[in-house]
Amino acid sequence: MIAIVKLLIRILLDCFKSRGRLEAEVTLLRHQVNILRRMAPKRVRPNALDRTILVTLYRLFPNIGSAVTIVRPETIVRWHRMGFRAWWRLKSRNLGGRPKIDRELRDLIQRMCKENPLWGAPRIHGELLKLGFNVAQSTVSKYMLKHPGLPRQSWKTFLRNHANGIASIDFLIVPTIGFRCLYILIVLGHFRRRLVWFGVRAHPTAEWMACQLRQAFPWDTAPKYLVRDNDGKFGDSFKRSIRRMGIRDRPIAPKSPWQNGYVERAIGSLRRELLDHVIVWSEAHLHSLLAAYQTYYNATRTSRHRQGFTRTPADPTSRRHRGRAVPRRIAPPLYSDIVF
Repeated sequence: MIAIVKLLIRILLDCFKSRGRLEAEVTLLRHQVNILRRMAPKRVRPNALDRTILVTLYRLFPNIGSAVTIVRPETIVRWHRMGFRAWWRLKSRNLGGRPKIDRELRDLIQRMCKENPLWGAPRIHGELLKLGFNVAQSTVSKYMLKHPGLPRQSWKTFLRNHANGIASIDFLIVPTIGFRCLYILIVLGHFRRRLVWFGVRAHPTAEWMACQLRQAFPWDTAPKYLVRDNDGKFGDSFKRSIRRMGIRDRPIAPKSPWQNGYVERAIGSLRRELLDHVIVWSEAHLHSLLAAYQTYYNATRTSRHRQGFTRTPADPTSRRHRGRAVPRRIAPPLYSDIVF
């Protein structure tokens, strides 16, 4: 390898003297390199000095790439780019300036930025000053999280924020013991998904449904929006009645029950937990069943808002885990006042 370096330097010095002599020396050099490649291992690993010499020669004479046999020309180009990055990394190193802030303060800035996406650098800077952190606003901007775009709320968040003013209604059919079909009108409030009202009738009309809706939302408790399907039972009198109550009618698209998913899920729960296990005798019997289920659904049913757990005070007989009292599940009696 040392002999190769000496020959390369000699060629560089004598390249301007004689062209024929240069070609002869290149041929001799190429033959010697081939001999060394047969004697050396399969993969030659040049050191930093060898790479510097090869890259320098390639920069001075780019046409010598075809004469290189130890490595490929693209390898020399890659070495040159690596040296370029190392050079500018050396020039761009930090020579002083403002010291870095603590890791805890950086984590606090990123946490505030993540939990409050609408806050900018001035707001976060002001909150940090209230907490006693003496930091510049430019430093806060430097360590803030970079959002891909403007913070926007999803449709799920939008509907959850306006759930207090949305209600939905729908029907389900229940057969009696005498094969008579009874219609159940379900009124569900989207806020906490409570069963607001239910009505039972064999032949529902638009006037009857409007009366049921007035009983479900007396005085000024009417929601702003009412979601329903495009059933023919919701006639003109029903639409005029809810318009007088200040409710904006929002029918869903035809054959699209998923657009009224909250009440559809409530109907599914009602069927799975009650109606699939009883035989309805009459309209009064169904009304009593629904009254008990409404109390259970709104008060004691396990859901996202009420997990059904009651913590009891610690006592010697309570179960413990790592020194803490384990909450016990108290199951209230369901439908205890109804005889099926």
